[in-house]
Amino acid sequence: MQLQNAIQASAGSEHMGARAPGAEGAAAPRGEAHGDSTPPLDSRLTGNLKYDIPAGVVVFLVALPLCLGIALASGAPLLSGIVAGIVGGLVIPLISRAQLSVSGPAAGLAAIVLAGITSLQSFQAFALAVVIGGALQLGLGVLRAGAISHFFPSSVIKGMLAAIGVLLILKQLPHAIGYDKDNFASESFKAEGGNTFTMLAQAPQAIEWGAFLISAVCLAILVGWEKSRLAKISWLPAPLVAVLVATLGNELFKVAVPSLALEQKHLVTLPTGDLTSALQLPDWSAIARPEVWVLGVTLAIVASLETLLNLEAVDRIDPWHRKSPPNRELVAQGVANMLSGFAGGLPVTSVIVRSSANTNAGARTRVSALTHGALLLLAVVFAAGLLSHIPLACLATILLVTGYKLAKPAIFAEMRKLGWNHFIPFVVTIVAIVLTDLLKGIAIGLAVGVLFVLRTQMSRVFDVIHEGARVTIRFNKAAYFFTQGKLVALFERLPSDTHVVVDAQGASYVDHDVAELIRRFQQTAARRNIHVEIRGL
Repeated sequence: MQLQNAIQASAGSEHMGARAPGAEGAAAPRGEAHGDSTPPLDSRLTGNLKYDIPAGVVVFLVALPLCLGIALASGAPLLSGIVAGIVGGLVIPLISRAQLSVSGPAAGLAAIVLAGITSLQSFQAFALAVVIGGALQLGLGVLRAGAISHFFPSSVIKGMLAAIGVLLILKQLPHAIGYDKDNFASESFKAEGGNTFTMLAQAPQAIEWGAFLISAVCLAILVGWEKSRLAKISWLPAPLVAVLVATLGNELFKVAVPSLALEQKHLVTLPTGDLTSALQLPDWSAIARPEVWVLGVTLAIVASLETLLNLEAVDRIDPWHRKSPPNRELVAQGVANMLSGFAGGLPVTSVIVRSSANTNAGARTRVSALTHGALLLLAVVFAAGLLSHIPLACLATILLVTGYKLAKPAIFAEMRKLGWNHFIPFVVTIVAIVLTDLLKGIAIGLAVGVLFVLRTQMSRVFDVIHEGARVTIRFNKAAYFFTQGKLVALFERLPSDTHVVVDAQGASYVDHDVAELIRRFQQTAARRNIHVEIRGL
């Protein structure tokens, strides 16, 4: 009952994002993610199932190798990645009001997870830190800390989306031709034995022609499907058709052309055996260790920030422009992380790759995320053998198309039209994310964005009007401390025997340091026979 009250309190005034699935109505404006042919949003939950369930299947197929790959990159048991994916898919949609966001283990946290497991020397102790982090996230949601996402400029958010698109293209191209040396879920610039660009350079030398042919066919299906009459079949999205064709194609290679058939290392791999005994549950005896609590706080802060930024980004590609309530999302993420930690899973966040794939597959409501979570659970219990026939090259091609839609040239042209103040932080964010990782890149992009805000704020703070021996310094807007440099330079250039009027009546705010500087100038100007008149300070 307390949790229910907390959730209701966190939703509060955010009723716009807390409507029932599909309640936004058909009158909502359409976006560009699906083009002008996007059908209107059905107000009935059942009316959206023919879109949501197939989209959930597509997201499940993309999420499955990502869950395993992120666990591998994090130095954690493979099953912990699947557990996080299941919890993110089944728990968060029941509490969250984000219609298109899909949650699970995040590649952006892999470095923190790896360092945490190494420092604690126990995955069970790490699982306890995940529980603590989830509890703190729940508290952040109740305290309405979700507004932090509103402090990030749109150029940085759009840059993050485009950077994810560029990363998907760069990272998945080698997998599309069968060069699976790097982790399938990697988003970091560094890779095994090199970096993103060295992996691209090495890939053509180790091409698997079977993977290349499968990728080419899948790409033709994904591109051609939307332009054909088959696109009208709402319950059969192109990515699902591509997976079926790729899997059957590889089975055909085994029979007809064995030299083209892909080995198991180029296919999806699921853990087998007694899964319940493989779960590594939290070690509650470690609760008194300070380092466990420090890691829990770190996970709570970083996971919350990544979730809120991804949520903002997903809302921007939502064809119906719905607004997801951030505080409600923090509550949902907190509950999910507590449950994931309890079950021996990795930390969970909203994941932009899966959410983008979900949107591009035609999803409409949270049912698609629930479908993907249910399929992850069924797959790991019942269908490990069947899914081990899906080529990674096919999934890589689906992500390539998703990446193009996130980073297509029209987006760069649109940002350039907005001016350099938007375009440069946008490009810097993309480059920084590609060359480092998601969180570092966003931090760099935000810093550059702030510099441009300061630059804009410093421009035309005041005008200087010369009328013979009279000089008027008229303030046009708020004067912050960084205005001092320009003022000092102006005061030094003023000629002797001048009457100076400092008119601050047009300034909405004058910083204390600026006011003191003006008053000191008034006191010392008499030495140069300058009379200073101050108005409105």
